[in-house]
Amino acid sequence: MDLKPYPLETLFGRIMSPFERFLKQTTAGGIVLIGTTVFTILFANTPWGGWIHHLFEQTVGITAGREVFLRLTLHHWVNEGLMALFFLLVGLELKREFLVGELSSPKDAALPMVAAAGGMAVPALIYFLLNPAGPAAAGWGIPMATDIAFAVGILVLLAWRVPRNVIIFLTALAIVDDLGAVLVIAIFYTQAIDGASLGSAGVMLLFLTMLNRGGIRHPLPYVLAGILLWIFLLKSGVHATIGGVLLAFTIPAKPAHTPEQFDRSLEELKDAFHAETCDPESSGNPLSSLRMAALAEALEKEAIAVQSPQQRIEHTLAPWVTFGVIPLFAFANAGVDFSTIEGWEALADPVTLGVVLGLVLGKFAGISGASWLAVRTGLAVLPRGVGWIHLCGVSWLAGIGFTMSLFISQLAFPGDPSLAEKAKLGILSASLVAAVIGFAWMYLAGGTREKGSRHPGSTAPDTGCATGGGTAGTS
Repeated sequence: MDLKPYPLETLFGRIMSPFERFLKQTTAGGIVLIGTTVFTILFANTPWGGWIHHLFEQTVGITAGREVFLRLTLHHWVNEGLMALFFLLVGLELKREFLVGELSSPKDAALPMVAAAGGMAVPALIYFLLNPAGPAAAGWGIPMATDIAFAVGILVLLAWRVPRNVIIFLTALAIVDDLGAVLVIAIFYTQAIDGASLGSAGVMLLFLTMLNRGGIRHPLPYVLAGILLWIFLLKSGVHATIGGVLLAFTIPAKPAHTPEQFDRSLEELKDAFHAETCDPESSGNPLSSLRMAALAEALEKEAIAVQSPQQRIEHTLAPWVTFGVIPLFAFANAGVDFSTIEGWEALADPVTLGVVLGLVLGKFAGISGASWLAVRTGLAVLPRGVGWIHLCGVSWLAGIGFTMSLFISQLAFPGDPSLAEKAKLGILSASLVAAVIGFAWMYLAGGTREKGSRHPGSTAPDTGCATGGGTAGTS
């Protein structure tokens, strides 16, 4: 019997898990981000390169009559306005992971949380050792961040060679890393505080919480209150993008209807719709039958009711952030004019070197070292099917610190363009090196699946990072 191969779409169906949809989008977003970054760097080194800087220094304001309510440069509108949407998406992802994802169970959350902590502490320490004092010391937070779009996007390209749990682990680690970066920005990169504006922001946050507790599920009140929260935080001195994360945690995560209610309503609507199509007096066309149109509208409302506001907002916001906000942020911030950089000397500058060594070596040493200690002491266990050779590959990929690192560099050196350019050079160089090493490592590690690497009660790893197959430490 001749069996023709079925298309993958036929074999696996059109319905993808939310995680698989996220991975697909992350890969596409990473490609767009790479293209935007390369274009921005090339354009910045043409005779027209100054146009980018001139464009984003233009001011745009909101006026009420003759009074200027809010005036910012386009650069600040991107970094503090549009990026608030990025942080809103980060907050929604964090909340989802803590509620039902890889961080919902203490046992599952232990390893990515410990690994992320090590991956933030060691890079910051390396940078600080190279820049212990002076204006450059403010950049210690730059090498702490991992770019989830780039790192996970590269790993997804190798999904056919690595265990799926490796991708899940890197995603969870990067999300915890984002939370750490948010806390660093809020605590250490906040300017002088305006108490009145901060108090107003607190009132708005309380109001948003009351909306949640009161069962309000329509997005509009949260949008309006979220905008006011952003404005008050902007005027308070706390970086306004933090408002995105705070808003995310007030958006309801429970749907209005349970799956059982939805199932019952679906059956009732289906029967009513079927009866309408079989009715000889009905036209059988929703365009001309008000009854059929009403049933279809009711079905649409039921489908919305079984989804939480958090799900709907995250699903709607994700493509705009992935394909709009982040590439625009890269266009506004990633341009490096190499004519202003003193050749190879710039790579040896303590700022550039601190960022490069922090992201490349610091991330690798921090994540792999902290993970080894956590597993060795019994605090955590390796994900099923994941060996130390895979975890070390993840440690290299985590050195890609593009979006959040660039963002922190703007906060660390707001009044010193030369330091910001050196940090930017370090971020781009480190991200390239980490991506190449991580991709090559994971490709060579492909097919090396550690059977039985996760056992209940297991406390010790069985392989080492240095060799990918030897013993880690002494027994």
